Amino acid sequence: MADFVDTTVKDIDERLDQLKQEVAKLEAARAALVGGGRRGPGRPRGSTSAAAPRRRRGARGPGRPRGRRGGNTRANQALELVRGKPGITIPEIAAAMGIEPNYLYRVMPKLVSDGQVKRDGQGWNPA
Repeated sequence: MADFVDTTVKDIDERLDQLKQEVAKLEAARAALVGGGRRGPGRPRGSTSAAAPRRRRGARGPGRPRGRRGGNTRANQALELVRGKPGITIPEIAAAMGIEPNYLYRVMPKLVSDGQVKRDGQGWNPA
């Protein structure tokens, strides 16, 4: 009976080693597909792909600002487009700015409340 248990435990240990190697291969393949150094769900903190270099927390590339750009940059761009082409629609503004229109559905009402633009049907005009 003891031989059976020893053999079974040995077989289980061998199979676990095989599965661990398979998991490592699959994690490496996944990391290569989704962008390397990101931590996946269920992985412990500090766990990253071996291929990705570690970066210090808060380290940024040269000249990269911290946080948001500020200054209502998108709103200012949209306002200039409305001033340049009165009656312009949100899809046209989005295409000119190279962004998705859904963002502008949040930006334009702010410009209305600031008294800078007004809506005329589907188009937008300077106030």
